[in-house]
Amino acid sequence: MSTDWVGRVTSLNQWKRGGVRAPHKPLLLLYALGRLQQTGSSQVAYTEAEEPLQHLLVEFGPPRRTSPGYPFHHLVSDGLWVVRTPRGGGSPGSNRTQLRAGAVGELAPDFARALRDPQVFDSVVQGLLAANFPVSLQPDILEAVGISLAPTGVTRTTGARRRDPAFRERVLIAYEYQCAVCGYDGQLGGEAVGIDAAHIRWWAAAGPDEVANGISLCSLHHKLFDRGAIGLTSERTIMVSGHFLGRGSAASAAVLSLIDRPVRRPQPGHAHPDLAYVRWHCCQVFRKPARQAG
Repeated sequence: MSTDWVGRVTSLNQWKRGGVRAPHKPLLLLYALGRLQQTGSSQVAYTEAEEPLQHLLVEFGPPRRTSPGYPFHHLVSDGLWVVRTPRGGGSPGSNRTQLRAGAVGELAPDFARALRDPQVFDSVVQGLLAANFPVSLQPDILEAVGISLAPTGVTRTTGARRRDPAFRERVLIAYEYQCAVCGYDGQLGGEAVGIDAAHIRWWAAAGPDEVANGISLCSLHHKLFDRGAIGLTSERTIMVSGHFLGRGSAASAAVLSLIDRPVRRPQPGHAHPDLAYVRWHCCQVFRKPARQAG
């Protein structure tokens, strides 16, 4: 059943102490699933996978140095991935020099067979994304790994943690349907359009559905916030990553001009962004160093 495989990929043995993000194994699985869909085989030499996997880790992993050798070796322990070397079965370890000496990985045979069912494939992909990344980043990740999903619903595991459907409305009310960064407040037919309720600590990283962990952002600033291009200081002013580049007037007005600007306060009676969640975002998402105001 698809729910059995979804349960396995969403309960990977990952480092979770202190809210540290560790999406290394999910990103390797998504990369392998993309290869499987595109070529019919997930088999890949480490030397071929190293560069694209490193790119995925830089773009969608935590803002710290990491090695693609880590998931290539350690995913074996979850029973979903196998590694072989010219000397036979078994991974040589996470050392990149050893992996480069002929190590080849692929999805475990029983897992690969189950993925021939399009419903199982789509449910596994959706489960990996939902368990590890915010909604704003999921289309970018799918494009990066070359996966196409059918326009169907997500199969959930029994007892899976569910989002609170009232979270968005509570956050947007608190911020009066305006982006807390730029003030955008567009409506169409009386409905807010292009305004999101963003989690500060990602829901996929155990962030709660409460106003203190939310902030109202337009679609642009939501994407930039979740990619770590912008962040918040402990004084609840805006930081812009030194890695963000914007040479034109539009980028300057929409992003670079935000440096040190205070975010919009929620209306009286509603919780301000909790500094514990702000610190999590600063450590686990924001791409340091912050730019200085020019």
